[in-house]
Amino acid sequence: MNVKKFRLTLFFTTLIAIVALVATLGPSVRNDMTLGLDLQGGFEIVYEVSPLNNSSSVPSMSAIARAVSKRVDVLGVSEPQIIIEGDNRIRVQLAGVSDQDAARRIISASVNLEFRDVNDNLLADATILTEGGASLSFDSGKPIVSLRIADKDKFFEVTDKISKLSTGNNLMVIWLDFQEGDTYRAEAAKPNPKYISAATVRQGFRSDVVIEGGFTESSARELADLINSGSLPVRMTEIFSNAVSAEFGIEAFEKTIMAGLIGALLVMLAMVIVYHIPGIVAAFMLLLYILVVFTLFNSLGGVYTLPGIAALLLGVGMTVDANVVTFERIKDQLYLGKRLETAVDEGHRLAFWTIFDSQFTTFLSAMVMYLFGTGSIKGFATMLMVTVLTTLVVNIFMSRFLIKLLVNSGRFTNLTLFKVKKDMIPNLSKGEERKYFGGFEKIDFVKVSRKFILGSLILLITGGAFGLFNLATTGQFINFGVDFSSGTKITMTSDTGFDTETIRTQFAQFGYDNIRVQFAGDDTAYVTTRETETSENLQALKAYILRTYGHPANDIVVTPVIGRELAVTAVVLSLVAWLLMLAYISFRFEIDYAIGTIVALVHDVSFVFVLFAIFRLEFNIEIIAVILAIIGYSVDDTIVVFDRIRHTLNNYPKPVLHAKDYVYIVNEAIAETLFRSIFNTFTTVLPIFALLILGSREIFTFNIAMVFGLTAGAYSSIFIAAMVWLWLKQHRKPKAQKVKIRKKEDLDEMTIIGIND
Repeated sequence: MNVKKFRLTLFFTTLIAIVALVATLGPSVRNDMTLGLDLQGGFEIVYEVSPLNNSSSVPSMSAIARAVSKRVDVLGVSEPQIIIEGDNRIRVQLAGVSDQDAARRIISASVNLEFRDVNDNLLADATILTEGGASLSFDSGKPIVSLRIADKDKFFEVTDKISKLSTGNNLMVIWLDFQEGDTYRAEAAKPNPKYISAATVRQGFRSDVVIEGGFTESSARELADLINSGSLPVRMTEIFSNAVSAEFGIEAFEKTIMAGLIGALLVMLAMVIVYHIPGIVAAFMLLLYILVVFTLFNSLGGVYTLPGIAALLLGVGMTVDANVVTFERIKDQLYLGKRLETAVDEGHRLAFWTIFDSQFTTFLSAMVMYLFGTGSIKGFATMLMVTVLTTLVVNIFMSRFLIKLLVNSGRFTNLTLFKVKKDMIPNLSKGEERKYFGGFEKIDFVKVSRKFILGSLILLITGGAFGLFNLATTGQFINFGVDFSSGTKITMTSDTGFDTETIRTQFAQFGYDNIRVQFAGDDTAYVTTRETETSENLQALKAYILRTYGHPANDIVVTPVIGRELAVTAVVLSLVAWLLMLAYISFRFEIDYAIGTIVALVHDVSFVFVLFAIFRLEFNIEIIAVILAIIGYSVDDTIVVFDRIRHTLNNYPKPVLHAKDYVYIVNEAIAETLFRSIFNTFTTVLPIFALLILGSREIFTFNIAMVFGLTAGAYSSIFIAAMVWLWLKQHRKPKAQKVKIRKKEDLDEMTIIGIND
């Protein structure tokens, strides 16, 4: 087998190996996926930790987290997430939990078991018991809790002292979470006293203790498990909760995965149609990319959420962009008249730093989200960082490896592999210059941009007017969800539809008098109130909804403290991301490019706010992930345009540039990158659009904001960022620049029509 034939064989072997890898590892990767709350149901609670009383201190947060972990073990939850946030908060994420009310009781209970007398004097605490010595037992068929005594001598001393008191006072009262102000005599008069048991003691004894108290089997087992988990000497105050039913989760997961697969297949098809054989390479690279991303994310212990999968699909578009940039650069070199081998090498070399800069700025945005974000935003950020790293490795080096195999196989020419136009290739031996610039060279983009900028201003002013109207009528510029404004949001499903007045009447029965009702189709209703109701009332309402409509309800509860903090965090996230990008672009390019980028980013983010102001869509915490993703994508697109502007500027054959020269440079750079911008935006939006149409309704707003923002990001790269750069250059005094001396093309780099094409 000769070397050229071996290269072609290696190419096909690599493609077959990729398919085999996907077929072999795919099932195990799927089984290793840890689904988040929104994909399998469960609930998430944020607790604020404080001392039980003014005199006590709070243990270390890690010790509290370990104690909470023991409680979670009692619930039998697989792979719980217990996260320490700051100095006094713990986030508990429990996927797959069915009895959320019981989980709340078990997690937040202090479980400070104490033995007291009728005058509430402390006789002994849980240290007198054997560790893990509480158990469920039965006495004549009735459930009881047995406690094994470790310090029998001390227990004899205590019980002997109690037994010698007068009748009615010789009681040993067992308390769980006794608080200052609690008294036995006050509680004894109630039908359901707070203490667990009050037993008469007639003599001292060293035997184990039995607690009786009208238990059911489940309540007795829960008490025994709680005692065995140990005391938690702090108060756990619930300040945020998000409950998702398993029914919603399964539906969301199935719809999202199906929409994602369809979106990815459409992207592959688009690449093959546009780029033919290199497009097939890109399609296989996309297949490998998806496998690697899932494998890496699983190995990092990542939890899949709806926004996380959206980040993966955003990454699909961005990884395709790496191939598009490379292929377009190669075609540029071919249209300069270079041989196929030279064009491929030069195209990859020129594309590398463009891809690296654009991907790295997205990585910066994701890193900010990860460091400062919480919950689903952190998951979105993790997935975005994994996609960036995978893109740099898989779609740069592997793609280049495969393309080089095809080129060096000797089976293709510059006309057959990249389908360049034969009549557009210059004959360098005859001194011909480049003829083809992408098909858009006759458009004066600078002149046309004025209309687009005017359109942007009109849309922004319109959005501002809608926002002011909203502010006057509702008190909010845009429709902030409970994430930012605090309150309770309940999501309901019905097979027969809803009636607004009926919902209002039903909620009023549980004290929800001031509610807002919105519908998503005929089968889903969102009910929002600004009140943060008690857990017991909320659980009673959810039970009623289940009985009435036959489907469980989801709920999100956010306290004012959390709402304010989320709003501040959102602003900080955006500002930090902008500053990091400003610094990086100034370092890699210069300040003019950075200013143009930031103006375009402000434009793109403003467009998202306009969308929410005009259509009154609910703005929640997940939209911050959208904004940061748009920031990353917009910079990605802008850098490709700016890289071409810089390249054209550095090769411009005049020592001193004037206003018209900069206009020419901008027009030429945009003409050369416009197809790439349009096609890349199309392939990026395509999977998100599939999610918008076919995906879960729970991320409908998320997806529509993503589509709108990504489109604005591509548009602003051309008509905003580039024009700001041009304005800055034109309003500075012309200065001399070094002119790059071009060497005459060597003969071995020439393409001579009819000889080596």
